[in-house]
Amino acid sequence: MTAMMAMTTVRGPRYSRNVEVMRIVISGSSGLIGSALVASLRTQGHTVVRLVRRPAQGGGDIQWDPVAGTLDPAALAGVDAVINLSGAGIGDKRWTDAYKRELLDSRLRTTELLAGTIAGIEAPEQRPSVFLSGSAIGWYGPRGDEELTEASSAGSTFLADICKQWESATGAAEVAGVRTAHLRTGIVLTPKGGALKKQLPLFKFGLGGRFGRGTQWQSWISLDDEVAAIEHLLTADVSGAVNLTAPHPVTNREFTEVLGKVLKRPTLLPIPSFGPKLLLGGELADALLFTGQRVLPARLGTSGFEFRHPTLEVALRALLGR
Repeated sequence: MTAMMAMTTVRGPRYSRNVEVMRIVISGSSGLIGSALVASLRTQGHTVVRLVRRPAQGGGDIQWDPVAGTLDPAALAGVDAVINLSGAGIGDKRWTDAYKRELLDSRLRTTELLAGTIAGIEAPEQRPSVFLSGSAIGWYGPRGDEELTEASSAGSTFLADICKQWESATGAAEVAGVRTAHLRTGIVLTPKGGALKKQLPLFKFGLGGRFGRGTQWQSWISLDDEVAAIEHLLTADVSGAVNLTAPHPVTNREFTEVLGKVLKRPTLLPIPSFGPKLLLGGELADALLFTGQRVLPARLGTSGFEFRHPTLEVALRALLGR
C-alpha cells in the first residue's frame, strides 16, 4: 500500500479492531452497493473520494466525464485503492438495441478510463495498489445445475459478452502492475432495493410464487456481505475473478419457499413465463428470472473471508428483522 496508509482503532456496532486507514476513490458511489460501501468505509475511518458526473461539491467529490474520456490524473495519484462500480442498470429498461449499447458502453468507458488513468501515472509508487472493478455472474451464462467457480468457462449470452469485455477493459492497470480483481457479483439482497425490494410487496400479500418451474438457480449475497467482501479484497492478496456470492445458492423454488416461511405467507401461485416476458421482453426476462447460475465463492473462501449470512434463511431473517 502507499505511504498514505495509517493504523487506527475503529469502534462501532460492527467494528472494534485495528484497521489500515486508506484513501479510496469510488465510481458508482450513488448506486445500491456503492452508497452502502461508502457509508461503511467512512465508518471505519477511511477517506472516500467519490467520482461524480455533476459539478463536485465539497472535498469528498471529484468530477469526471467518462463519455468525454476526461479524468484528472491527480485524482488517482497517491490514493491506496480505486473501486469501480459504474454501469447502467441491467434490469432498469427493456433491452432495446439502444439500451444494450448503453449497458456495454457505460461499463467500458468508465473502466477503460479508470484503468488508463491509473496506468498513466508515471511514478509507480503513486499508483493505487489495488483496482477493484465490477463484473457479474452473468459472465458464466445459464448453466443448469453445474457448479461454477472462478475457474469455470465463460458463457455465450449477451450478459456474458458484456462481462467479458468489462473485465478485459481493466487491462491497462494490470499491465502497469496494479493488483486488479473483478467483482463477479450475484443477486444482492436488501429490502432497500434490487430484486428483493420488488418482490416483497407481493409476498407480503401472499401473492408471491416461483418463476416457471422454479428449478433455475439463484446465486445471491446479502448487501452486508457484498460490502464486507469488497472491503476484504482491498487488502487480501487476491487478483483476477472473484465470485461475490453466498456459499449456498438456491433454486428459485427454494428461494420462494424460504421467503414465504420468513414472512409467514403462502407461496402457492407460480408465475408463468408469458407475463414477465410480455412486460420485460423475452431476452431480459429469461436472463433475470427464468435462467440462472449455480455459483460458488471459491476464491473468497480460500482467502479467508467469513460470511455473516451464509444461508438464505439467515440472510432474510437478518435483512427483514424476522
